[in-house]
Amino acid sequence: MAYAVILIAIAACAIGAYLLLVFREVPGAIEERLGEYEALPEDLGEWREAPSDSTLGRTASATEAGPGEICEVRLLHQQGGTFSRPKLIRQVRYRDAETRKILRVEPDEELKRRRVKR
Repeated sequence: MAYAVILIAIAACAIGAYLLLVFREVPGAIEERLGEYEALPEDLGEWREAPSDSTLGRTASATEAGPGEICEVRLLHQQGGTFSRPKLIRQVRYRDAETRKILRVEPDEELKRRRVKR
């Protein structure tokens, strides 16, 4: 019985190592099996005013901006490293409506990108 358990554990490790090797080294293997990431937005890296009727994610919206403040949002794309995936980051800042000085900045928020099968 112990022999069978050891054999199954070795087989599971071998399958895991094979899948890791294939997914890391074969171009397009992950996209073929899991799908491609959804397209990036057109205005990537550009600050835009947040509309007052939309929350633009979970945390910030123009309704949270105080009187005389403008809420601005931008999305950034950071390439992944060797062991990390690419990230889509959302940044929010509030500006004074008259002087256009930055009043406060919210912490960066990492957005999850969905995979789309084609």
